[in-house]
Amino acid sequence: MKTFRIQSYFKRSDHNHKKSKSLASHVITTSRKTTKTISLTLLVVSVYGCTVSSIKETHHQCTGTNDLPTEYTEVFEETVDESLLSRAVGDVNKGGLCQGKVYVAKNNVTIPVYRAWNSADPSSRLGKWWAFNLPDGKIAQYRNDYEICHEFSPLDKLIRCNLKANAKIVIGTGQSMKCDSHLTYHASAVRQIYIEIDEKSPAVTDCKEYDGQFSWKPRAD
Repeated sequence: MKTFRIQSYFKRSDHNHKKSKSLASHVITTSRKTTKTISLTLLVVSVYGCTVSSIKETHHQCTGTNDLPTEYTEVFEETVDESLLSRAVGDVNKGGLCQGKVYVAKNNVTIPVYRAWNSADPSSRLGKWWAFNLPDGKIAQYRNDYEICHEFSPLDKLIRCNLKANAKIVIGTGQSMKCDSHLTYHASAVRQIYIEIDEKSPAVTDCKEYDGQFSWKPRAD
């Protein structure tokens, strides 16, 4: 708008022409200074933004590998199912998998999987999250390895099942999980199993349940 107004002054007189020329020079000089200031500001913001982004990505970087454990390489076949994979992978601090691959169980093999669950919620008996290994050791460490918040489950029940042939699963490492303002589990290198179990055609069979019991050990100082 200012440029058009300045050009309209050129038609009036030589005196106005000089004033307009001076005014135009001032506007252009000011504009250049403003442009430099804006460009410098944008550069600083851009660099700062990249730095913050880099820090966040590093802090929440996935750990471990989503490749099969050596003992399972002969019983699974890798496949592609982007929809299933996207449902298994979660956002930062939201749980789920941090990274994963989709596999199909082969025929004529027995693959045991384990799930610790909440007896107060019968619907959690055959949930989506499983492990290759029987839960062992300290409960607190197990929660940390699999990002299980206390409000999710007291881990007082266990179920052991065998994967059915052709069952499609996702194997990967755990995403970080923020339970509350005092507790956040960081991304874990421990491999987890994501299984979508349909009641009409379950992916597991031969299930057996176990009850949790108190087991106390002397603290090693």
